[in-house]
Amino acid sequence: MRTRTTTRAQKARAFAVIGSAALAVSLMTAAAPAAAADEEADPRVGLTAGLHDAGQAAENIALLSAQQKTAPFTTNSDLAFTGDYAIAGNYYGFQIYDIAEQEAPTLAGTFVCPGGQGDVSVAGNLLFMSVESSPGRLDCGTVAPTSATDPQYFRGVRVFDISNILAPVQVAAVQTCRGSHTHTVVEDPDDTENVYVYVSGTGGVRTTTTTVEGGCVNPAGNTLESQLGPDGTPLDSARFQVEVIKVPRANPAAAAIVNEARLFADSATGSVAGLWPGGSHGEGLQTTSATDACHDITAYPEIGLAAGACEGNGILIDISDPVNPKRLDAVTDPRFAYWHSATFNNDGTKVVFTDEWGGGSAARCRDVDPLNWGANAIFDIVDGKLQFASYYKMPAPQTAQENCVAHNGSLIPVPGRDIMVQAWYQGGLSVFDFTDSANPVEIAFFDRGPNDATRLVTGGYWSTYWYNGYVYGNEIGRGFDALGLVPSEFLSADEIAAAKEISFAEVNVQGQKEFSHEASLALAGAYLDQAERSGELSGEALATARTQFELGKSLVSDPKQARAAIAAFQASAAAAGGKAGEALTAFAATVHVDSIKPVSTLVAPTTAGPFKQLTVQVDATDEIGLERVVANIYQNGKLVKSTQTAANGAASATHSATVTLPEGTYQVRYNSSDTAGNVSATKEYTVVIDTTAPTVTVKTGATETVGADGSYSLVSFKLYDAGKIDKVELNGVVKDLSNNAWSDVNFVKPGVFGAVLGANTLVVYDVAGNTSTLTFTVTAPAV
Repeated sequence: MRTRTTTRAQKARAFAVIGSAALAVSLMTAAAPAAAADEEADPRVGLTAGLHDAGQAAENIALLSAQQKTAPFTTNSDLAFTGDYAIAGNYYGFQIYDIAEQEAPTLAGTFVCPGGQGDVSVAGNLLFMSVESSPGRLDCGTVAPTSATDPQYFRGVRVFDISNILAPVQVAAVQTCRGSHTHTVVEDPDDTENVYVYVSGTGGVRTTTTTVEGGCVNPAGNTLESQLGPDGTPLDSARFQVEVIKVPRANPAAAAIVNEARLFADSATGSVAGLWPGGSHGEGLQTTSATDACHDITAYPEIGLAAGACEGNGILIDISDPVNPKRLDAVTDPRFAYWHSATFNNDGTKVVFTDEWGGGSAARCRDVDPLNWGANAIFDIVDGKLQFASYYKMPAPQTAQENCVAHNGSLIPVPGRDIMVQAWYQGGLSVFDFTDSANPVEIAFFDRGPNDATRLVTGGYWSTYWYNGYVYGNEIGRGFDALGLVPSEFLSADEIAAAKEISFAEVNVQGQKEFSHEASLALAGAYLDQAERSGELSGEALATARTQFELGKSLVSDPKQARAAIAAFQASAAAAGGKAGEALTAFAATVHVDSIKPVSTLVAPTTAGPFKQLTVQVDATDEIGLERVVANIYQNGKLVKSTQTAANGAASATHSATVTLPEGTYQVRYNSSDTAGNVSATKEYTVVIDTTAPTVTVKTGATETVGADGSYSLVSFKLYDAGKIDKVELNGVVKDLSNNAWSDVNFVKPGVFGAVLGANTLVVYDVAGNTSTLTFTVTAPAV
């Protein structure tokens, strides 16, 4: 495989025509190839052909993994994401990729269920799939029904239970008159019990089917007048509508159409065909399809809007009531052939519409093709209306053997910028910045050579979407790719890191979700990078902001330096100002200054002793994390022994030590410290060490002792220990004494206190545990 990967910092490539001036630009001007504006050749030009060994070109993005498509799957289509899985739609069903290892996805499962298009979406444990063509069957079989009246004949939206994602179970199949080319899942923030699905059906009307309740009608014509009866009454039609399916989450088998939204209707006459009727815009301009359906609708429930790319028009829709969507505005464009898909920016102030000129199977990115045909049109939303700003088209000329036109993409959640990654079929993927809606700029790309060197074999990326830190692409003929952004002059490491901090449990790109960045180092760094790149921050202010930011970063991981880190971030914020200053101030506020001391508890000893040997145990706790636990031994104010245990940031820790000391009185001083440098109050506990064994003396009184020199018929003992006598043990028989310094064991003879005739052993214990042992002989009394 020959790979052409540019490592230079290539200039950004852009094409934009601003505002109403776009309408006056001549075809000759618009057709100028993008490469003509570049002093350097685009590395995407001239790549070698091949299915899995084609040449490659990449800039500021890297291919990490390429999983080849497996049999029996045919044309790969759209993508949906849930948890650690990507679900790749296909005309023959769907494939499930495990993306837990995001840079190395693996095929985890497949599900054969043919029916064309195969666009997929997820909502919790439900998966939805579009079906619009043969051999679509209710039972997911692979043999096409024999007729439109066959009970198995299916066109519409399938609903699967994916509680076990590797074993999907179809629980519903909603029939529609035109099938489902695509669909949009709408999750209403005010209705958690139901999911709504907007169906975009672009196929022919099934006027002979018996599988759709009520049947399907199709009055001819696309003009306003054609859809009015002789008396001016609006005609019913299975075209010019968007079906709304309501799916109860608790009972998805009850999924059903609850509305046929007439988003294209003429407000004056009620004709359902109130938008573009189809046809040419004039010499040198496009011929645009009639608006009798939407190809794709992107819903953004959090702002109550949707954008419909509806064949001949782009429309803005109010979805505050998801069952009853209402058109707010509609636009057309003389350079658009087929309004295909739409993407909002995160603020909901812009929409990127795509034009699928040639239907996706034609070569529309050749050097002879206009740069504003088969492109994106970027609109600003102003007072609820769409205002044209510019066009953007992937700028590298492609060959006649490569189908290429604008297709599906998604936002990349870089803070402070509007950035999108987009599929261009065999034009690869292009990452572009449309923050300035009038001047979009390409900042990264990845491309392969054509599938075949001599003929056009349809292929390339159907969809390229960002999901939780990476770009994933569904390649029509090749398989499933994972890619990662690479820092560049156009996109910094902190901007990429901040984008990666945005994470969703699931993503359907046509069901757009708002994202917001929490305060973080990456966010602050991203805004600093942007301020420097734009020139907003320069000179001494830039130097100070950078120096203090780096200082703060070097300190913030050390809890002892928290205050210093905060000061550094605040100094950086003051120098930076703007969004960078706000982000730095916000992050400084998250840095925790721990001023709470740990809690230390002496577990042992529990008495002052005396002890033969000292065992100390100290338990400690701290909310943030302990550094160490200490127990030091002092005598007369002088350190005798230091003992401690490192806690390594644990929330709780135990320190224990056993220490041998000379006889005397000592103080145990104990405390603990946390990772922020706080130290618990040092407490003291006095203990006595006693290492002297008790003394044992044989009493000599005739009434107490009879015998001598270790042999006795009667014997008594006097016991003494300065630390107090604890107990005695005679031949294993134990007797507790009164813990006094003096004590007695009297009148020992056979049968008394364990004594026996013959050899006896007496062990005397003091309170500290020191012992004295005496052996003696007991004889029978004299007769």
